[in-house]
Amino acid sequence: MPRSVLLVAVLALIAAATVLLVTSGSAEPPQPRRLLRAKPPASTAPQVASPPAVAALGRRTEPHLLVVADRTLGAAEVERVRRRAGVRAVEVVDAARTTIGDRTVGTFGVEPSTFRGFTPKATAAADGVWRSVASGEVVVSFGLGTDGGLVLGSRVRSREQELRVGAYATMGLGAVDAVVSRRTARRLGLPSGNALLVSAPRADWERLRGALAKALGAQVAVLKPRYTSKAADAPPVPEERMRRVLAAAGGKLGAPYVWGAEGPDAFDCSGLIQWAFLQAGIRLPRVTHQQFAAGPQVPFSRMRPGDLIFWRLDPTDPGYISHAAIYWGDGKMIQAPRTGDVVKIVPVHARNLAGVVRISG
Repeated sequence: MPRSVLLVAVLALIAAATVLLVTSGSAEPPQPRRLLRAKPPASTAPQVASPPAVAALGRRTEPHLLVVADRTLGAAEVERVRRRAGVRAVEVVDAARTTIGDRTVGTFGVEPSTFRGFTPKATAAADGVWRSVASGEVVVSFGLGTDGGLVLGSRVRSREQELRVGAYATMGLGAVDAVVSRRTARRLGLPSGNALLVSAPRADWERLRGALAKALGAQVAVLKPRYTSKAADAPPVPEERMRRVLAAAGGKLGAPYVWGAEGPDAFDCSGLIQWAFLQAGIRLPRVTHQQFAAGPQVPFSRMRPGDLIFWRLDPTDPGYISHAAIYWGDGKMIQAPRTGDVVKIVPVHARNLAGVVRISG
């Protein structure tokens, strides 16, 4: 059977195979949302009844890297990753960009009993979520459900298969917005065992990322980046360029919010930010939690026009960075808020504030 090929679009998930700020003149790193597209399903047979039982939650493990290859990763390759210095745990998953309803989203095929331990605390502990996955349903992120229009309990099409939306649960993995069992992944034609979640709490993630990418010939993304700078005091973006950013964003007032949209005619929150900065020659990651690592944090009271403001608004993962806006000045911000709304300038609020980031050069 022919293998799927890696996507080649700009993105930043699962934001980028490196997730530091990328500015004008720099080559943009590969993006983790560039997963594989699912191949056509081999069969349209109905799902099997009586799914296997889901094991109780054991020890939770924080994932730090995502490996995505254009082929099945062999048992020997996986074992070599497990034995690398600094690696605590590895989880094999199926990873692809595939259509759920009318949305093309990053999708994982997982073993519910083991994968649950790699998800945020509330998600990992939700037995109903994992029973839903095991039973053949699709679990989608809170954002895909509420802003992407996938209603709980509804039935959606995916690769000529019908799936029931069983739960909303954010996995904390950026552009991975849908999770199914590996058995269901076979029905959908997802590639098998082509991706790894790697937990390496004490490792240098950038160094390990490079080593794994070279050893496996695969994309590797840092999942929860931290801002770093080679310079002790990286200068902020010059005011003239920041004015171009604000003018670009302001020129899109009234454009509709569409989940997953990156412009130029419709946007989601992080899509508007990425697009506006690109008009000034500044490349940023695609998703909110990686834009949060694109510069140093500054006090809320010292915001300047062009600073990015971030919030934690996802009830399924209260620690996840789920919304962002650009500070406009005079106590106002420009944002793409939610489905049914448009790009607008509104007063800034600090409810559920995660922080303020100043994009540095």
